[in-house]
Amino acid sequence: MTAKAPVRTRFAPSPNGALHLGHAYAAMRAHDFARERGGEFLLRIEDIDGVRSRPELVEGIFADLRWMGLDWDGDVLFQSSRLAAYDAALERLKARGLVYPCFCTRSQIAAAGAQPGPDGLVYPGTCRLLDEADRGRRMRNEPHAWRLDMARAIAETGALVWHDLEAGDQPARPELFGDVVLARKDAPASYHLAVTLDDAHQQISHVVRGRDLFAASHVHRLLQALLGLPVPLYLHHDLLAGADGRKLAKSEGAAALAALREAGEDGAALLDNLRKNHLPSGISRVHASYSLP
Repeated sequence: MTAKAPVRTRFAPSPNGALHLGHAYAAMRAHDFARERGGEFLLRIEDIDGVRSRPELVEGIFADLRWMGLDWDGDVLFQSSRLAAYDAALERLKARGLVYPCFCTRSQIAAAGAQPGPDGLVYPGTCRLLDEADRGRRMRNEPHAWRLDMARAIAETGALVWHDLEAGDQPARPELFGDVVLARKDAPASYHLAVTLDDAHQQISHVVRGRDLFAASHVHRLLQALLGLPVPLYLHHDLLAGADGRKLAKSEGAAALAALREAGEDGAALLDNLRKNHLPSGISRVHASYSLP
């Protein structure tokens, strides 16, 4: 009989702002899922956003997790150490004609009449239609991203399925996202490409993350098929919201865990209250939809 693979989960914050209560909840869910099954909980720092990543925040992330009693296994993986792997994957896709350079700005995409999709505006394919001569000239002179040719990619993989432990089997529908960016003008890899490669590299068996990332799994399943990567199981959990009913977010000024830690709060007690659904005043759990448009 083949031995059952060990359970491995991960928490993967970005050092572009201080951790808040929503991060505490997400880290706890991934940590507890692994520990309850005798598995491993890994930590990854997603630090390749050169515009927003702040190295000085990394130690704060470590301190917040330790303050709450969330220990991780093995060495921390920094995405900035994985640039060669992202580049190699992109080159494989280039060689198969599955990606193309895109020179469009956000304003140009909006002006072209792009329609809303699960992850922002769906790219209308403007640069996919450029001839080779024009494309080559512009690549020498203009900054560009790399986009996945979604139609070609789906034609190569055929129909795909992924499984969420709460929502069940999900027929993959990456076509709803259009030609997604895999490498940005200002970063060596997009979230979609980096997280898919990193989960495989860390041998993550169960991706435990917030339900706001449920839709992204449709794209990640396609990339797994294109790059010959293993397919983890998923668990997309509910989110924490503030008094206004909106998801807690760095960009919305959610209160930092560091402030609670420095004020002498008991981090282990805070986490235990989250486990028991004893939430601070003004904080609630919200159940975002699993559905796609």
